[in-house]
Amino acid sequence: MREYDAPAYYHVYNRGADGKRIFYDSQDKYKFISLLIRYLIDDNDYPTYDIELVAYCVMGNHFHLLLYQENDTQAISGLLRSVSTAYSMYFNKKYKHHGHVFQSVFKASRISDNAYLAHISRYIHLNPETYLTYKWSSLTYYTGKKSDTWIHPERVLAMTPQKYLVFIEEYMDRRQVLKTVEDEVAG
Repeated sequence: MREYDAPAYYHVYNRGADGKRIFYDSQDKYKFISLLIRYLIDDNDYPTYDIELVAYCVMGNHFHLLLYQENDTQAISGLLRSVSTAYSMYFNKKYKHHGHVFQSVFKASRISDNAYLAHISRYIHLNPETYLTYKWSSLTYYTGKKSDTWIHPERVLAMTPQKYLVFIEEYMDRRQVLKTVEDEVAG
């Protein structure tokens, strides 16, 4: 089992095998998130891992997680193995699929500083085009519309929910300007 630094933040992500969808509908996305919660909250018969989920986004063919592990250097590996195995069993049974669901073992990039931590949370939340209304990300926890014990936006939020939205919008403005310039150069 791979070990990761602790204490440390990691951007963890994975895709569907051969680029295929791994989440076809709301039930699939809900199942994946509920599996995360299952292995993060110590109130059930399942093993739990000493990890905080800081941000997430579940898309059609991939997912992004921002995780913080404080002590256990194997917690990320354990959590992702448990969630991926349980989700693959669910997916294969539901869709009568055989073989790998995920492209490979998940990828994990260590977050080196607070500025990068804020940027990665923004990147995760901006994945869907309809990010402000997208139901399968943690943005509503960052904007103060929801709260729960299994999600920890306070690890990133050194700003008010309103300023976080401005932080996101400013990046969207920059992305639009860059896209316009790229289109003009290409055209």
